[in-house]
Amino acid sequence: MQWLYCDFHIHTTWSDGQCSLDRVVELYGTAGFDVIAITDHVLDSKSIIKSGKREAELRAVSREGFSGYQQALWAAARRAWEKYAMLLIPGIEITNNTSRYHILALDVKDYISPDLDVDTIIEKTRAQQGISVACHPYVRNHSGEDPSVHLWKNHERLATMFDAWEVANRDDLFNVVGLKKFNYIANSDFHEERHLLSWKTLLRCEKNIEAVKEAIRNNDRVSLFLYRGGKIK
Repeated sequence: MQWLYCDFHIHTTWSDGQCSLDRVVELYGTAGFDVIAITDHVLDSKSIIKSGKREAELRAVSREGFSGYQQALWAAARRAWEKYAMLLIPGIEITNNTSRYHILALDVKDYISPDLDVDTIIEKTRAQQGISVACHPYVRNHSGEDPSVHLWKNHERLATMFDAWEVANRDDLFNVVGLKKFNYIANSDFHEERHLLSWKTLLRCEKNIEAVKEAIRNNDRVSLFLYRGGKIK
């Protein structure tokens, strides 16, 4: 058992990130991280219609493209482990900009539609033995945005339904989440290289995906840290 340096909220050029999947692996691997999750966006259908673009033109993973996305993540996971001894967990950010909730689904194998309600998304994630995380659940100080306002408006009912809530997202600390004593993790919401310098998670557990998921669920050996650059170890 060891303390693992983790980031569970990362975007690549598969959605609206600026870095390729290979570049993300290189950045985190050379910095010495132990665990990362790639969580590119899947978008709700009303937001797609509102954009006036075809789904294939949007910077998001489509239902049709999900299989290829998964294959790319598993190939990257093999490279990450072989070169850096770093775990890469496949995931998605289930993004409903119409009803305003964003949910991380970690270690899921099948597509989950953002058109579903929150309860059903959590159930479908759990049915795949995945981890559900409430993303940036409060107002973000750096932008003033609250893209997951629905989650916070319903936080009392949803509190223990999620496996964890983001207590920190990039530069923001959500003290309201800490005050509620919710299960928590801290993530970068990485979209470009400078976002590497941000809040991250420490988990004490064995270095395998099942142990990491269990550590998030149990949430009794977890901490957060502000990564400021350089090689961790």
